[in-house]
Amino acid sequence: MDTIEDLWRVFRQVCNMPFGPGQIAALEQLLRRVDAAEDRELAFVTRLQGTNAYTYGGEPAKSFVTFSWCLAEFDRDPQPYHARYAGQLLWHFKYMVNLMLKFPEVPLDRTYAVIDDMEQRYRGGGHSLQAVYKHRFRVAEHVGDSDAAAHWYRLWQTTPRDNLSDCAGCDPTTEVQYLADTGRYAEAATLAEPVLAGRLTCSEQPQAILTALLVPYLRSGRHDDARNAHRTAYRRMRGNISDLWDIGDHIEFCTVTGNEARALELVERHLDWLDQSPSPAATMHFAATAAAALRQVDGELTVYRRAAGDRPAADVPAAQLSAELARTATELASRFDARNGTSRQSELVAARLAMRPTGEHLPLSASVRRRVPRSDSPAADRTPLNVEGAVVPGPVPPEIPADAGADQLLDLAESSWHRHDRPGFRAVLAVYDERFGAAEQSPSASARRLELRAAELSDGEQVAEAIETARAATAAHRELGDEVRAQVVASRLGVLLAMAEESRQEGLALVEAAAEALDRLGDDRQRAAASDRVALALIHGERWAEALDVLERIPAGAVDDPYLELRVALHRAHVLEELEQADEFRAAAERARTLARELGVGELLMSACLAYARAADDPAEAVTACDEALRVAPRAALVAVRVTRARALMAAGRADDAVDDFAEAVTLCVEQGAPGDALLRWELANAYRVAGRLHEAAEVAEEAVIGLDKLGAQGQADRCRYLLAGIYQGLGEIDPALALLEQLAENLDGPDNLPHRAEMLEEAGGLLYDADRDAAAAARFAAAASAYELAGHPVDELRARRREAYAWMWAGDGPAALRVLEVMDRLAAALAGDAEPPATYERALAAEVAARVLAGDGRESEALDRLDGVPDRLRTIEAFGEAAQVEIFTGELLLRLDRPTEAEGLLRVVLAGLPVGSRPVQQAAWLLAQALDRLGRPDEAAKLRTEHDLDHDHDE
Repeated sequence: MDTIEDLWRVFRQVCNMPFGPGQIAALEQLLRRVDAAEDRELAFVTRLQGTNAYTYGGEPAKSFVTFSWCLAEFDRDPQPYHARYAGQLLWHFKYMVNLMLKFPEVPLDRTYAVIDDMEQRYRGGGHSLQAVYKHRFRVAEHVGDSDAAAHWYRLWQTTPRDNLSDCAGCDPTTEVQYLADTGRYAEAATLAEPVLAGRLTCSEQPQAILTALLVPYLRSGRHDDARNAHRTAYRRMRGNISDLWDIGDHIEFCTVTGNEARALELVERHLDWLDQSPSPAATMHFAATAAAALRQVDGELTVYRRAAGDRPAADVPAAQLSAELARTATELASRFDARNGTSRQSELVAARLAMRPTGEHLPLSASVRRRVPRSDSPAADRTPLNVEGAVVPGPVPPEIPADAGADQLLDLAESSWHRHDRPGFRAVLAVYDERFGAAEQSPSASARRLELRAAELSDGEQVAEAIETARAATAAHRELGDEVRAQVVASRLGVLLAMAEESRQEGLALVEAAAEALDRLGDDRQRAAASDRVALALIHGERWAEALDVLERIPAGAVDDPYLELRVALHRAHVLEELEQADEFRAAAERARTLARELGVGELLMSACLAYARAADDPAEAVTACDEALRVAPRAALVAVRVTRARALMAAGRADDAVDDFAEAVTLCVEQGAPGDALLRWELANAYRVAGRLHEAAEVAEEAVIGLDKLGAQGQADRCRYLLAGIYQGLGEIDPALALLEQLAENLDGPDNLPHRAEMLEEAGGLLYDADRDAAAAARFAAAASAYELAGHPVDELRARRREAYAWMWAGDGPAALRVLEVMDRLAAALAGDAEPPATYERALAAEVAARVLAGDGRESEALDRLDGVPDRLRTIEAFGEAAQVEIFTGELLLRLDRPTEAEGLLRVVLAGLPVGSRPVQQAAWLLAQALDRLGRPDEAAKLRTEHDLDHDHDE
């Protein structure tokens, strides 16, 4: 049976919980226990707290019930305790007026009746009507009565504030919104300046006023302020479903500033909130802004929507989702207007649905640096740019004689292909097809054109078509009796087949057979090229050692073909890298880079430079190699170059510079529609973290988690969640960090993952403990200990139990701490034979915690016995600081047991061995001074206090 004291303690714990589902669940459970206890005051204050919890926790409709109950109880049978909470009850009238406007099923007359009751009670209590006038203004604005809104706005602004007025941040927020709605943008921005310069303590601020300032800042040309307002405000509200309306404002801001990709990310991130929306008004507003955002992207682009109820998870085309959300917003607006008897909400929704990018693009994203054009817009077909933004010049087109015949053109095309001149290759074939494509060609020319067509298709990544064409070319050459050329093409065909797992064995057999035939029939160059293709097929199968063996058998310099020599060198460097033969890899990469520089083929030089960058011991050398690669890289390869350069910069300790390369790589991925941007965002988030730019790190890591989840890459998503949890901790955002750790613990539910699950639970306990939420911390430590037990990790289990006992002690729950002590004693006894340092350390600290718990229970003698020999055990494993701390506590216990002489002797030894100026020194000195006082030596005690700058009542 709960005692009233227990219930009040739980009530205080619930009040200290963050707003959200967890607090609501705890409060509703408490309310059932309170009602069973039949304590009227506790029932009243719990429901008052319920109104707060529901309003700010995303379930405001439930607050109608708690508010009505409290008001009825307040009026029906006044009690002395009502006077203490009357101000809070009057404050809640404001919640009710705002909330009733958000539900179209609540008649408008009912809202007016509540605000009339509010005015009567405010007058009766001698309170200012400033808050009443503000809420009459809000009703008039909601229904679209501009004259009435202006009237009540003037009264609100001219009536003195009192303790029932909204806070110094919330009142100006509504003012800014009204000024923005009436086009007075500069005035709105100016009005907010002193507010933002002050100290805001309301849970809704500063994010609410910063959101209201988005449009005023933008329209008055304060673009940096607008960007910062968006980033700061969105970060604060992104995890709170009660802010769904304001999230819509941020989506709209992204849309009008040309940040379609970021708007899309925000829509996808919060789309499932509509399934548990706090109100129809929030649903209407978010749906309208999201629909407008989706209209700006390619309609075939899909948006991931999570499962809810009977609806399965699905990728929904943007155009379809936009139409659905527009219908939702329009239908809700019609319901509000029917309730209000005006057309105001329909007009607002129509305006929002018509939102488009306006003015100059304002970059907002920490990961996508440029505006990404729609794939169906003319802007999407852009000329590739290099890193400086100038057009990358293509290779000089080959000289094509006007009178060249078919064989001459085919020779020229083969030469261009061999020299990796892809534009020249395509240009020559285009001329060939124009001159001879429609005419009947010789069988030899037809076979050669098929061979080159296979190369074209392969270059365009049309592998299946390239395979079929290569088969036809092989057959054509064989039919002509040209076995050498047939084997060359068969060898290339084998490499194509080896790229796919299902055809890899066939491909490898082909290249090996071709190499054997060419070894008999071909020249030196053809033999070497065939061997290189055997190695390449093995590389596709990740058979690194076999590939290296083949490559090592190709005689160096035996073939007068620098292009083939370079390809062999690149393949050899690749294999050595995979085999982790660092020295050989570095030498091979350097050789490839030297050859590539001599030939001047941009694509091959880029590959060689990147290999060298990965092989280099010196990060600065790696960065230089990447810079060289950037100068010659084709646009399609820029992502790889940027990523390699970013990683080299990270290794060089230049995280700030790495951020730019990672961000450019992400932008290129998004522009090209290439996969992998989620993985790159993960790396970018870490770069931001290392650079100390934690807000941007959190923003990008959140994007990465969403992308990795969408890919179904749970392992990588969870590792990114762990990174994000650490970033949140660095930002002091404890509750989001806890939520991630809890999710990680839940995801790590398999038997093989028990140790990792336990680590997540223990880390969550540590966060709660540091935030002085000790009872919740104890529960997490207990769960961690149970997981360690199941995993068979007794030392870790003891540590978690030790931390649990400490947390219960600080939570004021001595009996719970004593119960944990019994478990700790059994664990410590089982580890008595383990002499390894971790076990010794944990047994010693477990004894210290046991002593503190026992001392807290008034059992100082037992506590002192627990500490016998503990400092010596700690010193054997060089845990000198912990040993000193135990001895200081021993001194304290001796004093509490009225044994000052023993305390003096111990504390003098401890004090002499501690570093000057440390906190343990002050603790030991303070206790020693107490001992001297008790021994009748006040002068020595005073001297000691002066020496260590201690007050007589120094709090240890």
